[in-house]
Order: sequence, then structure tokens, then C-alpha cells
Amino acid sequence: MLKFNDNLSDFELIYKPFGERSILIEWPQIISEKTLNDVILYKGKLQNYKFKQKVYIKSAYNSILISYSYTINNFYDKILTLKSIYFDDFEGIVNDSRLWKIPVCYDLEFGLDLEEIASKKNLEISQIIELHTKGNYLIYFIGFLPGFLYLGGLDEQLHFPRKNTPRLKVKKGSVAIGGSQTGVYPNESPGGWHIIGNTPLNFFNGHKEPPCFAKPCDRIQFISVSRSGYNKILSQIESKTFVIESEVIYD
Repeated sequence: MLKFNDNLSDFELIYKPFGERSILIEWPQIISEKTLNDVILYKGKLQNYKFKQKVYIKSAYNSILISYSYTINNFYDKILTLKSIYFDDFEGIVNDSRLWKIPVCYDLEFGLDLEEIASKKNLEISQIIELHTKGNYLIYFIGFLPGFLYLGGLDEQLHFPRKNTPRLKVKKGSVAIGGSQTGVYPNESPGGWHIIGNTPLNFFNGHKEPPCFAKPCDRIQFISVSRSGYNKILSQIESKTFVIESEVIYD
């Protein structure tokens, strides 16, 4: 749980024009939970600030992009305002983080690359599943595809290089490993990560607000389910009776 009266002065930020209508704010190029917390807290301040015109705010590992609905004539003044927002206090505003429990079926029918990873890592498939499900993964940001969660915290034993030749079609819900990361493909798409399972959950719905149930600073835990358990959840999703299990995280 992040509080907006925390001290945000530990970083030296860089502000620079990004086109005619945007300003890019950058943190040091280090991917860490401390940096992410600072990004999200600052983003919360910006979202609570009463701008005169509409702005669009997007965050990544170590940056925030603020896009205005008009051409910026004086970047200096805009940056001064943004800097003052960074150091302002918003007492009492809390950003609750949640732990989302994501069911995954690791059957070989879905885990197309499990055998390859097991062979090259000298691990049993059961060990791969155990290592993957014991992780508590931090969501850094959402990107690449709508609803694609960039997760940190993959066990080093499961780090595995991306494919030299990406697949042209990766099934929706595919759970995969790419380098030092793991993630879920929210829709069918090309992809170069190694697939180890599948979840029946929908990670993006453009008709809902917010369209993705999870957000940066939330966490993900993968729960192994059988093929029959997978089918049961899929039926519940189709009948709109399934509720994703989650809990509030208290630091």
C-alpha cells in the first residue's frame, strides 16, 4: 500500500519535451521496486492535480509521459508546474495494491515449450511449475498489448532466452517466459516468449472501466489448476459467474 505523503525526493528526475504536446519525465535507468513506487506515487499526484485542460498520463518502468490536448508553447513553465506537483503533499490519499491469484493449466497441451525448458535447464517439468507458482510477481506496467502485464520477480532458475524465431500466433491466455520475465498474452498475437501454460482469464475488456483488472504495483500469483479445473473456470467465465480471487496487500 503506497501513501501519497511519502518522501519523493530521493531521485533526480529529467524532464524533456516529447513532441509538440508531450513531456517525458525520466528516472535513473534502473528497474527496481523503489523506482516503481516513486513513479506510481508521482502518477497519482498528477492524476489528482486539477489541470486546466485534459491531459493523458502513461507510466512505464522508469518514466511518465504526460500528453496535453494542445500544442505546448512554453515547455519551461509546464515543467516548473510538474516539478512543483512532484514535491507537493496529498495527505491521506492511499493507493491500495492487490495480490491477484491467476489460475494456470500447465498441461503439455498448453505448455508448448515446457519440455524444451526442462531439458535445457536440467529440471523436471514439475520443478518448473513449482518454481513458477511460488513466485510473487510485481506488476511494473501494462504495455506491448492492451492488458499485457510486465512482471518482475521470476526465479533465476527459470530465466530463459527468448526464441530466435517468434511464433506468428500465440494463443490468448498463454503464460510464457522471456529472458528474466514472465507474463500472459492477453490476446492472440505473434510472440517470442516460451510458452509454459495457459490461463482462461481475460486480461483486457474495453467495455469495462478500468479495462484491465490489475494495475502497476499490484502483484500476481499463479495458481496451478488441472485441465478439468481450467474447463470449469472457463465455463464460469462464459456464464459471467467467475470472480478472480484477490486480496489487499498491506505493507
